[in-house]
Amino acid sequence: MTFADHFSSVSAAYAAFRPRYPDELFAFLAREAPARNVAWDVGTGSGQAAISLARFFTRVIATDASSTQIDHAEPHPSVTYRVAPAEDSGVADRSVDLVTVAQAVHWFDRGRFWSEVRRTLRPRGVIAVWTYGLFEITPEIDEVVRRFYSGIVGPFWPPERRLTEERYRTIDFPFQEIAAPEYVIEQQVTLDDVAGYIRTWSATRAFTKQHHQDPVDELVKSVAVAWRTPQPARLARWPVSMRVGRVS
Repeated sequence: MTFADHFSSVSAAYAAFRPRYPDELFAFLAREAPARNVAWDVGTGSGQAAISLARFFTRVIATDASSTQIDHAEPHPSVTYRVAPAEDSGVADRSVDLVTVAQAVHWFDRGRFWSEVRRTLRPRGVIAVWTYGLFEITPEIDEVVRRFYSGIVGPFWPPERRLTEERYRTIDFPFQEIAAPEYVIEQQVTLDDVAGYIRTWSATRAFTKQHHQDPVDELVKSVAVAWRTPQPARLARWPVSMRVGRVS
């Protein structure tokens, strides 16, 4: 499978505007892992998950197939960033306690990646993959954004997006599954944050490339009407869907 690079062109914006995952999610995974020595974060992007893992694991290996994403990753003394495809990581055999994939496994050749997971995990090691849904602020704002998501840029979503909409329930997951709690990302966002985040969507960028105009400019006008508050920030919530498994 050829690496489909959907995000290198917006790596700086990805680092600035993508949401941060709750600490409780990583605490849960640390409890399930057989030890807290090494975690491998795959498709790390700009390192959001890797930095959080470093609070719980002595060492974190963070890989991404995009060198531009790695160039924009947040440095941390316990995190080692490396450019490598998920399916051929260069991580040593049976060397990690936990493998994590945040909002990225739908881009992978999963058959090859699952083999890589089994190769790199220690006995009783844990694999966790998760995705998050469309953010929610208020019903009025949410309706405006949903129309944009499905209507304006809807035809430009790559086919892999369907797996995230199905909350990863339909992906093959050949591991001893562990029940995972429900988590929600909560973050204060301004209207500028909302615009910046939506501009990182692969469908938004595909629309812009084809039509030579930024569709978010018009969206922001509609969202501003629905914002209806003098306060610069509102609480946004992204529901998280996670699958967790263990190797024997």
